[in-house]
Formats: sequence, structure tokens, C-alpha cells
Amino acid sequence: MANFFPRWSNTILFQIIACLAVLGGGITLAVGYYFTPKYTRVGYMPDQPVPYDHKLHVGQLGMDCRYCHSFVESSGHANVPTSQVCWNCHRTVKLGSPLLEPVRRSADETYELFTGEPVRWKRVHQAPDYVYFDHSVHVNRGISCKSCHGDVGEMRVVEHAEAQSMSWCLDCHRDPAKHIRPLDEVFNLKWKPEDMSDDELGEIGVEKATQREIGKKLVHDWKINPPTNCSACHR
Repeated sequence: MANFFPRWSNTILFQIIACLAVLGGGITLAVGYYFTPKYTRVGYMPDQPVPYDHKLHVGQLGMDCRYCHSFVESSGHANVPTSQVCWNCHRTVKLGSPLLEPVRRSADETYELFTGEPVRWKRVHQAPDYVYFDHSVHVNRGISCKSCHGDVGEMRVVEHAEAQSMSWCLDCHRDPAKHIRPLDEVFNLKWKPEDMSDDELGEIGVEKATQREIGKKLVHDWKINPPTNCSACHR
């Protein structure tokens, strides 16, 4: 009696197992890469040409983020400071420090080694080219620098603190109340809801000093409705 199944069917089970193994391995490798800090850049902390200490300047001296990142409220991009911004203070503060040599070469026209070349800061946060993100829209609707960049005022060396992945952004767009705060506290990296006085809470119109209550009220009053479809970021 002839065989009902062709000869190649003897190996079909092994072929299926091999395909599943390859597929499973591919999924494992993809998850292991795309959901780890290596892909999200969390913890990335490059050495800068000038070791600018945010903990000293922001945390101790109380400098406002907008002194250096001056266009963050009006521009889609948060600019890095020019050498002249640094030189405004350091023309008299620690002028002879070798750590400030790149700034002095760039900004001090009386310096014998003056070049006028800008300091080549290394970018820490980098959105993909296909992603549209507008800084001014976010900070003008109560999103603090801390929500996206961490407590920079405690960083001696700035690091990539948050994943800033698509799912991370969508979590905020779907529930913005978790991050919205009063506009006059956007650049206060140490702000806490429980620090608000009864008068301040009354101005907003809430009774409980919690992020959820304050955020919900501001989202309602400011009619915040972030898009959650693809066109929000992919334009």
C-alpha cells in the first residue's frame, strides 16, 4: 500500500520547531534590546568639553533653567547656551580655571588664544528625526522640566534620566494630570503639591494638595486634551 503522506512530511514537525525557535529567539532579542536602557538611552552621561555642574549652578546657586535655555518657552527646541552666556559670569568668576579654557577661547576677545569657535556641547537628549516635539507647548501647559529630564538640579553631570519612548510619551498624553502643575512652578524643580498653601489651592479651586487633584483641575480649566494618535508626533 502506498504511503498517504509524502516523504517530506516526515520532517515537517522539525521544521515547525525550528521556525518557532527562530521566531522566539528574534522576539527575545528584540525585547531585550528595545526595552532596555541601551535603546532608551537611560543613564547616558557623556563627558562635556566643559564640566558644567548643574547641582552647583541650579541646586545651590538657584539659577533658573531659562537663563541658559532661554528659548524654551517660545521655541520648539530648548537651546543650549552660547559661550557668551557662560562668560557673563565667568569673566570675573574663576577666570583662571583650566576647566573654563574652552569658554574663554570662545568668548574672550582679549585672550591671546581666542578663536571665537563655539563650545561643542554633546547632546544628551535626542528625539528621532521622525518625531515632532515642541518644548514651548509643554512648558506653557504646566509640564515641568523635571517630568522629562529628571531632577537636573541634583545632577553634577547631566544624564538621560527618563526613557522618553513612544509608550512613555503616550502614558502622559493619556493621563496628563499626573504631571500638570501651576505655570509659575514649571521651572521650580523642587516643587511639591503638598507645599502649596490654602490660599494657593483656593486660587486654583482645589481642596486637597495632591498631584492628582491639582492636575485634574488644571487639565479641566485649561482644556488640555493631548492627542494620542500617530499624527501627534509623526508628522
